[in-house]
Amino acid sequence: MLPDLKFKINSSTYLKDPESSDLGLRIISGSIEMIYEVGFECFTFRKLAGTIESTEASVYRYFESKHKLLLYLTCWYWEWMEYRLHFGTANISSPQERLSRALQFLTGPVEQDGKFAHVDEVKLNKIVIAEASKVYLVKEVDEVNREGVFSVYKRLVARISDIVMEINPDYKYPHMLISTVVEGSHYQRYFAEHLPSLTDILEGEDAISKFYHDMVFKSIAP
Repeated sequence: MLPDLKFKINSSTYLKDPESSDLGLRIISGSIEMIYEVGFECFTFRKLAGTIESTEASVYRYFESKHKLLLYLTCWYWEWMEYRLHFGTANISSPQERLSRALQFLTGPVEQDGKFAHVDEVKLNKIVIAEASKVYLVKEVDEVNREGVFSVYKRLVARISDIVMEINPDYKYPHMLISTVVEGSHYQRYFAEHLPSLTDILEGEDAISKFYHDMVFKSIAP
């Protein structure tokens, strides 16, 4: 069950590396399944332990709280997105093409990767869309930030912002633009599934990806 590829997740999110044991991997896999099914508010370590045939105390040996577990999952997701971005844009000389591909990674539908047996990336994407704001819209956000937990998310935004600056070095708002694309596309995916009158659904078109692609390229046009 151990994955062939392992991301280095900020150690302040866990007490014991969940990828160091079979139980840890079952905690990650089981928590993704349960949070996807019942939502973060109804998710508890007691319920998780029952589904993975372990004990609540054993789960607490890996994570001190369910908030830290959600932090871990979101960090893993952004590491995975950066990994996809790196290989998906490698050896492409045109910054316009690299930006177009990066925007598709950020805003497009997610498919199962297959390289990580313990993670369902499609369900994790749904969790990030619905729940990830809970990891930074908290009173302790500055302390968590000082621990470097958000560094991978910030690094991903910076990487794509650098491509924007390649295209138009005079554009003044690259980080604001890309973080708006990330968060906004998540809201639009959520609206499309649950509150469709707040977005635009066009048959035969991924309207969300097309909208953000057009928005970005029109915004940065010299």
